[in-house]
Amino acid sequence: DPNDQLIALLNFTPVPRAGYRLGLPLAGRWGEIVNTDAAAYGGSNAGNAGGVLAEPAASHGMRCSALLTLPPLATLWLAHEGP
Repeated sequence: DPNDQLIALLNFTPVPRAGYRLGLPLAGRWGEIVNTDAAAYGGSNAGNAGGVLAEPAASHGMRCSALLTLPPLATLWLAHEGP
């Protein structure tokens, strides 16, 4: 299914990146299914409250984008959940 999309993001810096605009291939909700900065992993619990909403605003060569927080020294996995 072309709507089954998974995005992996990595922040190798010790600085959280709040308000980062990320280009995404599809509009709609993207669920945060992995956040290695979560308290469960001993992290600072910075993140996106379970997901972000992509809008039709082009960025990074993609037709849609979302504003998100990249936690410090962490990996995020975002999965497209639909419109």
